[in-house]
Amino acid sequence: MRSLTFVIGTGRSGSTALSRILSTHPDVLSLNEYMASVGDAAFPEGRLTGAEFWETLFRPTPYFAGMLRSGVLMPEFLYTRRPGRYAAGTTGIPALSLMVLPHLTDDPDALLDEIRAAVVEWPDRTAPRHHEALFALLGERFGRTAAVERSGYSTGWAPGLRAAFPYARFVHLHRDGPDCALSMSRHPGYRVITLMREIAERTGVEHLAELTAEQVRSLPPDLAPLLGERFDAALVLDRDLPLRRFADLWSELVGDGVRFLDGLPAGQGMSLAYEDLLDAPREELTRLAAFVGVEPVASWLDGACAHLDGSRRGSAGRQLTAEELADVREGCAAGTRALAGSGAGAGSGSAAGRGAGPGSGPGAGSGPGAGSGSAAGRG
Repeated sequence: MRSLTFVIGTGRSGSTALSRILSTHPDVLSLNEYMASVGDAAFPEGRLTGAEFWETLFRPTPYFAGMLRSGVLMPEFLYTRRPGRYAAGTTGIPALSLMVLPHLTDDPDALLDEIRAAVVEWPDRTAPRHHEALFALLGERFGRTAAVERSGYSTGWAPGLRAAFPYARFVHLHRDGPDCALSMSRHPGYRVITLMREIAERTGVEHLAELTAEQVRSLPPDLAPLLGERFDAALVLDRDLPLRRFADLWSELVGDGVRFLDGLPAGQGMSLAYEDLLDAPREELTRLAAFVGVEPVASWLDGACAHLDGSRRGSAGRQLTAEELADVREGCAAGTRALAGSGAGAGSGSAAGRGAGPGSGPGAGSGPGAGSGSAAGRG
C-alpha cells in the first residue's frame, strides 16, 4: 500500500459516514471498524504463522459476540443485516465478517474464503507485518492503493498503533461535545462501555480480564450478569444512565486524542472537525485526500455530500433542558479546552502534529496495547 492512515476519535462523531465516503474513493481501501473487530488478540508478541494469524481474524470478537447473543445489536453490525453462513447463536460471526468485510463487498462469506486461502499459506512474521500484508492483499483485490482504517472509540489504540506502524498517519476526528455525548447515551455500544467502566471503577481493576471471582460476586445484581456469556438486554437498553457520564467520557477521549496528535512529527497528524465537514465538505475532503495521499477526484467529491447528514447538528441544544445542557457542557469542558489549546478546536479545521514525536516505540511485533481499545472493556 502507498500509505496507511488511521482515523481515531470518540466515535458518534460522523466517523461511520466518513468511512462510507472514503469507500467511494477509487484509490482508498476503507477498513471499517477493523481495529475494533480484531482487537488486541490480533497483535500478540513474537512471530506468527499464517495459520495462527488467520485464527486472530476468524474467531469472533468476544465482547461483540456477547452483545449479539444477548440481543444488544449495534447499527455497525453490518453482517447481521444480510446474514450469511455464520450466525451468532451457532457458529459465531467471524471477527472480520461482522463489520469489516460487508463494508467492502456484498458477499462477505466469499471474500472471507479468499482471505483464508491466502493467509494460511503466509510465512512466519510479526503481527504488524501480517496486517500490512493483509491490507496489501485487499488493496490488490479491490484495486486500491491507500488504506484508511476507522474504528469508533479508538483514541486508546493510537499509541500502540504508532508503535506497530511508525510510518502511519493519524486523523483525529471530533464532534461538538454535547451533541456527541447525547448520541453516545443512546447507542447500545456506548451504554455497554459505560457500564463496563463502572465495573472497573467499583472493583479497582485496570482491565476487566483481571477481575477475580470474588470481585465479580461483589458486584450488584444489575452489573454482574453483564460479564457472562449472555445477559438480559434490558440491563443495558432500559437502564437510566446519567448523560453526564457520557460527557465525561467524551472529554477523556478527546483529551487522549489531542495529546496523541500533538506529539506526532509534522505531517503525520491531522485534526478534522465534523462540523467543518458539514460546513465545507469539498474543502475538508480535499484536505483529507491530500493528507491520505490520494487525489481529490471530482466525481468523488460530488457524491460525498450525500453521505453527510447535518440534521443532528445541535441536537443537544434542541432536545435537552437548560439544566441538562448546562450539566453536559460542564462535563465536556475539559475536552473542549483541550481542543482549543491544541489549535484544533471545533470549527477550526486546523492540522495538528507539530513538535518532535515520541519515536517509533517498540520494535515490530509490539501490539496496540492490552485493553486499549476494546469496545466493552476499556477501563
